[in-house]
Parts: sequence; C-alpha cells; structure tokens
Amino acid sequence: MKIVDKIELVQNEMKRVLIGKEKTIELVMISLLNNGNVLLEDVPGTGKTLLAKSMAVLLGGQYKRVQFTPDVLPGDVTGIEFFNPKKQDFELRPGPVMTNVLLADEINRATPRTQSSLLEVMEEKQVTIEGTTLKLPTPFIVIATQNPLESQGTFSLPEAQMDRFFMQMQTGYPTLEEEKQMIQMMRLTNPFNDLEAIFEAGEIEVFQEQVKQVVLSEVIEDYLLSIVHATRNGEYISVGVSPRGTIAFMKAAQGKAFIEGRSFVTPEDIQFVAPYVLSHRLVLTMEGAMRKTKQALLQEILSQVDVPVEARGVTTT
Repeated sequence: MKIVDKIELVQNEMKRVLIGKEKTIELVMISLLNNGNVLLEDVPGTGKTLLAKSMAVLLGGQYKRVQFTPDVLPGDVTGIEFFNPKKQDFELRPGPVMTNVLLADEINRATPRTQSSLLEVMEEKQVTIEGTTLKLPTPFIVIATQNPLESQGTFSLPEAQMDRFFMQMQTGYPTLEEEKQMIQMMRLTNPFNDLEAIFEAGEIEVFQEQVKQVVLSEVIEDYLLSIVHATRNGEYISVGVSPRGTIAFMKAAQGKAFIEGRSFVTPEDIQFVAPYVLSHRLVLTMEGAMRKTKQALLQEILSQVDVPVEARGVTTT
C-alpha cells in the first residue's frame, strides 16, 4: 500500500468515529508525522479524549491518560523511585508518560511545577527520574486539552511551554447534520469498538523520516520567513514567533504536502498550517489583547504578505 493510501485509510477510519472533525484529524496526523505535540482547547464533550484513544488504536500502540488536578505531582506524570521493602532496594516506577499516546487532560488545572514536568518529555522524548534517563517509546505524542471557559482553579500555561506544542487547535461543535449523523450512528453501535491497528511496528518512524525529504524551494522559504518576521514587527504583538516556531512552521508545511502525496511545499500548504502553528506562539500587547485575537492578527499578516506564484513542475510521490 502506498504511503498516501495508508495515511488516507487512517484518516477515514478516524472520520467514522469522529464525525465532522476532518481538519482536526488531519492536523493531528501532521503533528504525529513531525514528532509534534498538540494542544486541544475546547469545551468538554467535543471528542478530544476519543481522538486520542482512536489514534492509539490505529497506531497499534499504547494509550494512557492523566487527569490533571492541582494535587497531581510531577512524579505522578513522569514516575518515581521508591524503596521496595521486599527487595531492600530502590526501584524505578515509570509514570504514564511511558506510552505512545498520552492524553494530558485539562493540563491547565495542574500547578506550574507539574506542568513543567512535561517539558523534557515533549521536547526531548525522554524522562529523567532521580538521575536515571529513560527513552520514551516511539512513536510518541502528547495530546493535551484545556477548557477555555473555566478560569477558577486553573494555571495558565506559560509562553515557554506553549512554544513546546507543535500545534494548537479548537475541535469545535459539530454542525446540525453532523450531530444528527452522530446520534443515528451511536444509537446502534460505537464504531470505536471496530477500530483495528493499521500501522505496522516501526512504520510511523519511517514516514517521519520521509516527511523530512519534502522540498521547500527558496521562494517558499522566503514566503514562510516573511510571515514569521511580520509577527515580530506587528503593531499589537509584543513577542513574535520564536525560531523554534519557525522550524515547526516549516515541518508542518512539509507534513501537509506529504499527506497529500506531494514532494514539494506550496504556498497553500503554508497558509493552511499557519493559524495552528503560529497563533499560540504570539504574545499580544495589552492594547492588542483588548482589540483583537491572536488568530485575527495572524490572518491580517497572511493577507498582507505577498504570496509567491510558484511553478509546480515537481514530481509527486
């Protein structure tokens, strides 16, 4: 089976379970192919947990969930070293991060100390427990969630940790027709129970290497960089996109091209991924926060930066 066909099969299987979430599914796949982590921000009950569980099944991997609350400690996430009285020795007990898909549910309810315990996990794909470093299984992705409607008892993620998320997105409510389809389907059966693994062991890692081979011409590189630098000079933006964000932007565009079976990035790929890779990396001025949203400011930047007209004489995969 061709690469594109297999990825399309995964997306189609997830669409059976998550009705009306086509774009979210595509963005999570792009993140996975780039070893990236995702922050889903939306109200409860919109399919965030089901998305993570479905992804784990299709990967043929493990799924673990951490419900973040103020009393959750870093060791509850990463693991601890404890004294075993039977063996009269210390033992390591790895935490739930030792999995393939980790759902960090309501991450903003945890204290900053516990939130920061995920930094090494997300960035370096490893965890250190009492001086012992353990590599995480591959593939590995953190799908974190937060409820934007509640602020009591929550701790906003600092910019440094927001920057560690490859993408941020909102799942959103389904349309009337999508929700009608949903209740008709769930009345009879739950399609999640029929999901089976599609990827073979080590296959995702092969795809992740192939994504890196997707070409960005110099014209496309200049277009991408023009958008990034525009965020650093915006009237209402105090902190623009970081160099880490620039790299994520490039990788996301490569991922978009890859899942569509192309070996080169187009301006449309750049425009598609930009809102989800860049918005959460912006810090607005006080006046800017009162006047506009990050998403609105980014859309203005995209409309102002000249879009290149590129010849497309490159063969597809």
